Amino acid sequence: MTAPTIAARALTLRYARTLALDDVSLTMHDGVTGLLGPNGAGKTTLLRIVATAMTPDRGELTVLGHDPHSPAGRLAVRRRLGYLPQSPGFHPNFTAFAFVDYVAILKEQTNRGRRHEEVRRVLAVVGLDAHRGKKIKALSGGMRQRVALAAALVGDPDLLVLDEPTVGLDPEQRLRFRELIAELGERRTVLLSTHQTEDVMTLCRKVVVLDRGRILFEGTPTDLADLARGRVWTSSAREPGALAAWRTGTGSYRNVGNPPGGAQLIEPTLEDGYLMLIERPGSADEVSL
Repeated sequence: MTAPTIAARALTLRYARTLALDDVSLTMHDGVTGLLGPNGAGKTTLLRIVATAMTPDRGELTVLGHDPHSPAGRLAVRRRLGYLPQSPGFHPNFTAFAFVDYVAILKEQTNRGRRHEEVRRVLAVVGLDAHRGKKIKALSGGMRQRVALAAALVGDPDLLVLDEPTVGLDPEQRLRFRELIAELGERRTVLLSTHQTEDVMTLCRKVVVLDRGRILFEGTPTDLADLARGRVWTSSAREPGALAAWRTGTGSYRNVGNPPGGAQLIEPTLEDGYLMLIERPGSADEVSL
């Protein structure tokens, strides 16, 4: 097997009294890896560390064969990295073209003609070729997100780190996004943090579940779904002891948790396995619908 794109061992980081990452170890190779977890789980912290925007308190990390702790290693990683943060910083009076061009300059693309060709290329990849002259402030939230993704794609990076990239995208745009990421993941490593479990099931070879700074699961999407096997069933009424239950379009209830005897079991989804994994006391009341 080839050397991993990302190799982390015992990463630990604390914000004041909050332990954001607690002894996190993982490896990633080419393909798309999905990062799931509730709010505050430490996902964005982990992505920032991989993207060289933060340094852990303890632990070891290599990215693309380099140690980002050293200035030389950090620069080497950034030259081959595309990073889409959760909240991209836009100058509202920049056009889409000017913003991506600015990022291309930061990525050391100094030849103006070739740089502008690259800017046009990535804007076309995300479907914004016709809108490249519009100012950021005039674009919708979904379009702004695609501008940020275009900026991450400048230079055809070997590693893409994407933090909630589908925020603000409508269903059609999300489908286009999946198509794009699936293609990109065929020849590079993509680390994708999302709350959209369907994106993970559709796109990812591997999924990592993070909660309260610790890794709870690392495996395939199918393996995650299997954690709920025998724990999902249908009924004519909501089961009071279910961890989660909701009425479906057919009028029956779909329940997740500990089924009663004789329950009509059904095939679990990745979302069911995720729910069982992060089950906490009192959570059943919070997700009853």
